Amino acid sequence: MARRGFIAVGAGAGLAWASGLVPSKSAAQTTISPDEALARLVAGNKRYVADDMTSYAEDLAMQKADTVEKQEPFAAVLSCADSRVPVETVFDQTIGRLFVTRVAGNVATTEIIASLEYGAAVLGTRIIMVLAHQGCGAVKAAVGGQAVPGQISALYAPLQQAVAQGGRDYEVTAKLNAKIQANLLGTASPVLAELIKKGSLKIVAGYYALDTGTVTLL
Repeated sequence: MARRGFIAVGAGAGLAWASGLVPSKSAAQTTISPDEALARLVAGNKRYVADDMTSYAEDLAMQKADTVEKQEPFAAVLSCADSRVPVETVFDQTIGRLFVTRVAGNVATTEIIASLEYGAAVLGTRIIMVLAHQGCGAVKAAVGGQAVPGQISALYAPLQQAVAQGGRDYEVTAKLNAKIQANLLGTASPVLAELIKKGSLKIVAGYYALDTGTVTLL
């Protein structure tokens, strides 16, 4: 299906979700504001950097039991698939708190957009962060433009706008890409755009430094 057609269908589906066509146990329960949700992410990352995490002290058995029938994540993160970016750990969050989508280069594919629409429209996530990171292999490959095996080169096209603006600087390009993908989410998806308009959702871009563990808002 063409991207435009998919998004149009997605908008209708999002309205259906919000109208209760999904079982009630999936209904959004989050009541905090987008700013409060972002503050929780920032505070969690500060605990992670300070080696003062609290999520591991929580009763995991209870968390598992409490999330069998429902989930109430307050935030969503579009992250790179890189194994060095453990999203829940980076933000010091336990089971059921974050709705995480991951793909190399943290690009907003149609499948990623659909997933984040579900997270926001059904589960009630209040903030979406597109999280770039230091040393991103997908960005380096796209900047280099070299031949690669299999379907890896399919990642190049969504990164080209950032590559064109980044001056062949990997980290600058990674940060630009996070902002471009965040803007794409807020403009290409009618579902997310409507939630932003209502003030129930914010979309931001961030950058994770592998060497310090710090997430910086862009």
